[in-house]
Amino acid sequence: MSLNELSPAIGAKKNRKRLGRGTGTGTGKTSGKGAKGQKARSGGGVRPGFEGGQMPIHRRLPKRGFTNIFKKVFAIVNLTDLAGFEAGAVVDEQSLILQGIVKGKFDAIKVLANGEISAAITVKIAHISHSAKTKIEAAGGTVEVTV
Repeated sequence: MSLNELSPAIGAKKNRKRLGRGTGTGTGKTSGKGAKGQKARSGGGVRPGFEGGQMPIHRRLPKRGFTNIFKKVFAIVNLTDLAGFEAGAVVDEQSLILQGIVKGKFDAIKVLANGEISAAITVKIAHISHSAKTKIEAAGGTVEVTV
């Protein structure tokens, strides 16, 4: 079999509906649009969400809450993620991005104490939990909090 012998399955391709081609076709005269009215006119119809002049639902419902524009988004890194680094490695924001541990948009990275760590690594990061700092130092590593 070659490319020029390929064809779609029977019934997979339908012919387009030919409108306004006589009354015998079933879609003649009004072309499937019914009789008169806004939706039958050329260019007729209403925008999405229009309810015939009634107050639309998105305007009837009350507004709730607010968006804090000063919110800080933290990329979370657990100690289990740092277990992939060998002893003596320096772990900073750039190395975490290069390893693919943190991705996407964030304002800062925070290290949390979920999991265990055995390698003595140096962590240079702006935000770290107290228990994560304790576990890293117990494994023989050091923590430098950068600002």
